[in-house]
Amino acid sequence: MKSSQQSGSFPYELKTFPSRLVDGELSPEIAPWIQAVAMGFHGDAPTPEISKRYVESEQIDGRMVTGAYLSHGTAPAGAWGAQYPVATYAYHRKTLNVGVGTLLPVHQITAVTVRPSHRRRGLLRAMMSSDLAQAKAAGIPIAALTASEATIYGRFGFGVATHESEVEITVKGGITFHNPAAAAHGTVEVADAIVVRDLHNEIFAQVHEATYGSIGRQDMYRLAASGQGNYGAMEPVKNIRAALHYNAAGAVDGYVTYKPVDDAARSVVEVVDLLATTGEAYLGLWNFLGSLDLIDVIKWDKAPLVDPLEWAMAAKRNYKRTASEDLLWLRILDVPAALAARDYRSEGSITIHVGDPLGHASGRFRIDVVHGKATVTRLAEDFSAPESEDTDGPLLDMGVAELSSLYLGGVSAQTLTKAGRVRELRPGAAAAFDALFSPAEAPHCLTSF
Repeated sequence: MKSSQQSGSFPYELKTFPSRLVDGELSPEIAPWIQAVAMGFHGDAPTPEISKRYVESEQIDGRMVTGAYLSHGTAPAGAWGAQYPVATYAYHRKTLNVGVGTLLPVHQITAVTVRPSHRRRGLLRAMMSSDLAQAKAAGIPIAALTASEATIYGRFGFGVATHESEVEITVKGGITFHNPAAAAHGTVEVADAIVVRDLHNEIFAQVHEATYGSIGRQDMYRLAASGQGNYGAMEPVKNIRAALHYNAAGAVDGYVTYKPVDDAARSVVEVVDLLATTGEAYLGLWNFLGSLDLIDVIKWDKAPLVDPLEWAMAAKRNYKRTASEDLLWLRILDVPAALAARDYRSEGSITIHVGDPLGHASGRFRIDVVHGKATVTRLAEDFSAPESEDTDGPLLDMGVAELSSLYLGGVSAQTLTKAGRVRELRPGAAAAFDALFSPAEAPHCLTSF
């Protein structure tokens, strides 16, 4: 266990330890930490048995957890004892697809809570600052999170990098495709949902490697996808169904799990999880969903912003996007390492200045792209020539949150310039930046954490 004692004006001690079982049982530290997280997210208080199942899954991910504890070790009579953290934080490390199958190590932050009675005392800043500094020191170039609230993490340098859509597809009478043959490759068969638990990791690994913007999934996903449990409800879902897609060779190359949901006005099925390793498997699974008897509408809350299904359907208006929300937030820690790792479609050079309130990504950088790869050079900050005369002068000025949003190309520098978040120091610089950073396809993340 790592512990850090703060100053007298900060009456808390930060303790970090692995989420794991000790001799098959919950450790004294992890049980109250889990209770604090459940309280922070308004979940049911988990029993020791449910907590053990959480930890069994989390130790597969190598999850590390942090708690902020009252340093004097006492609490008022009748209140939760000092063994319960007043704030929680956790991380695990997976990979991020940054183009052409390149999987970049990423530091994934989760389970962030602060007890209401201890807010506005610097707890989140203390935990976040310490953790990001350690991740940077460990050589991790990017941190990531999915946010339950939209206004918390920008001040720590996180920027929205991907979005997801909630969609409704009218399927009464089936889905008619522009090219029916494209949705008829391979076969689809019904399976027990529990089969997906064992197929998930292999299928997701292929999808992850092929999907720009995808981030690694935690072990709990194979349980959630198969209806075997999830945070807040570890009881199996009784009405979940599954179908598998088989390619021409008879190998499983995709699956969907789904369940009916209550709707007084119409019959609705909700997609729980859908993974397809090929475009043919993706359309084939939707062809199957469209063939479900007695169903009017299929709902899915993880659809990509640019969805091939929408353009495959002959009746495009039957595909309705009912909501769109940010999903993946990125936070660059090492500018040269992060920018050198991703793929580029055009060649050129540009110089940027990056501001970072925590100091990890601050500086002036020249980006030179040749044959799809970037060389990133850190430049001296103290240049004396006017920017109009200095060839190494910055063309764009931005914060690390803005650079993190631009990283995958989910938004353009020209858009952020018009939004007042990027400052163009030379005319045309934002367009030049976009020419380098524009991706071959829109980024899509399939993972919440």
